[in-house]
Amino acid sequence: MSDFNPDTTRIGWIGTGVMGGGMCRNLITAGYDVTVYSRTQSKSKPLIDSGATWADSPAAVARCSDVVFSIVGLPHDVREVALGPKGVIENAAAGAVYIDMTTSEPELAKEIYDVGKQRSIACLDAPVSGGDVGAKSGSLSIMVGGDRSVFEMLNPCFEAMGTTIVYQGTAGCGQHAKMVNQILVAAGMVGVCEALLYARQSNLNLDAVLASVSSGAAGSWALTHMAPRIIAGDFQPGFFVDHFVKDLGIAIAGAKALNLDLPGLALAAQLYRRLQDHGGGGSGTQALQKTLAEMSGLRWS
Repeated sequence: MSDFNPDTTRIGWIGTGVMGGGMCRNLITAGYDVTVYSRTQSKSKPLIDSGATWADSPAAVARCSDVVFSIVGLPHDVREVALGPKGVIENAAAGAVYIDMTTSEPELAKEIYDVGKQRSIACLDAPVSGGDVGAKSGSLSIMVGGDRSVFEMLNPCFEAMGTTIVYQGTAGCGQHAKMVNQILVAAGMVGVCEALLYARQSNLNLDAVLASVSSGAAGSWALTHMAPRIIAGDFQPGFFVDHFVKDLGIAIAGAKALNLDLPGLALAAQLYRRLQDHGGGGSGTQALQKTLAEMSGLRWS
């Protein structure tokens, strides 16, 4: 297949959580025929109501799709979905394409690519950044590793989900680029939370101080999108703490393999693990504010 467009391409989608639901909906809105699977079927109901077809396993999705996307939880979930006996590669037809958009391990992405190649199935790793807001609005940043020719053919699909779509290199490079992203996010979120804590203890109006600093040198995506949630006491997940702790663990392992000492990353991981240990794993990453307040003997609500 040389042209992945809504008129000719059957899409499979595995994983319809906070991120996957919005991303899949954008493909449906773009006119694609989509078959979905999620471990919890009720999470797929809004997509089915919008025209998607339900399948009862990754294998069933693969058997009726030209292109299969997945965005699941952990690397072992990726391995099961991609490489398991009831997974995509074992059950897709030769010539199909599999794109994993989970933030996962670069080495696993390379393994999936190699196994897929043996079965004439092209595989890309294409993790994303932009949170639930970007997933819903179709404004994600998508970082892609694999064969450039496959990446270029899939642009119509990627353009339905994101606005910044960049080819990073060979298999695994998409995941490495996402680790760069997560290292930046981790440090940035610590900075945002500490700054807001300082502002509140200084009796500043948080909305006023945010208006001053957001447009200057301190401006960032986290400050623009997450600080207002923190100020409002909204700690609902745009991205789960549990998943972020997983990502930081992958980044730390990658840094070790590269003989890098990254103390800022290590500190952020430590702080997020503390939040997780105190029951915050199901919250959004902005809930780090609670941990930093607690460490100063304060309460953020």
